[in-house]
Amino acid sequence: MNTKPPSRFSYLPRPLAAIDFLGLFERDPFGNSLFVRRILISILGWITYFRYTLYNRIRIEGMEHLADLPMNNVLFLSNHQTYFADVIAFFHIFCAVKWNYRNTIFPPFYLLAPRARNYYVAASETMKGGLVPRIFALGGAITVERSWRAKGQDVQREVDRSAGDKIVQALEHGWVVSFPQGTTSPYAPVRKGTAHILKDTNPIVVPIVINGFRRAFDKKGLRFKKRNTILSVTFKPPMVYSADESVEALTDRVRDAIEQNIPKEKMTWM
Repeated sequence: MNTKPPSRFSYLPRPLAAIDFLGLFERDPFGNSLFVRRILISILGWITYFRYTLYNRIRIEGMEHLADLPMNNVLFLSNHQTYFADVIAFFHIFCAVKWNYRNTIFPPFYLLAPRARNYYVAASETMKGGLVPRIFALGGAITVERSWRAKGQDVQREVDRSAGDKIVQALEHGWVVSFPQGTTSPYAPVRKGTAHILKDTNPIVVPIVINGFRRAFDKKGLRFKKRNTILSVTFKPPMVYSADESVEALTDRVRDAIEQNIPKEKMTWM
């Protein structure tokens, strides 16, 4: 895995950035200190670790697909089950990969020097909903205004044109997690904005399929609903696609990859 950071993501002048081997003066494209973020991720990691290993059991498959990924321009696409528990689990896994763990996050030594170049796409209203979400936002949230949903209601408003630019900046710097459905509802349609990102930036795309989080946690992913639940996280091989494909074809490909096609037995009831 390439771990040499671009010198322009530093508070130091370019000639001095190369000697900052401890990363004390690294920053992200949005001007935030990576050193501070590492501390935050470490603290939140220790606080949440036992939610996945003691009160529930996380089962991870496919971490070998992450081992040789470059340090940036990697887009993870996943189905979505809670606001925060999914993302926190991914951050644990990404940090563990940095320490060469394979399909496990035990023991949590990786939290001593966590990976900070992680981002995730989240609705602005979700990240403004109290102190805890605001703290989580500091860990790498790319906030966007949803054009189709607000406060649990369907709406119609202008598309957030800045969202794509934020994601492009984050991809230049690190790994980005996105939930193409934009909601925790199962089998919701995949938004075409994801296809546009693929066409514009041509990132490495790693599909993720999760299960069990909706049973174990409440919708926000902060409170337990059912303990001793198996939390399944499966990383698939990087998706093969062409940026020349149509938006519709890419959207269909993403929906297949994250296994969000409506089952036939459900379609008979619709």
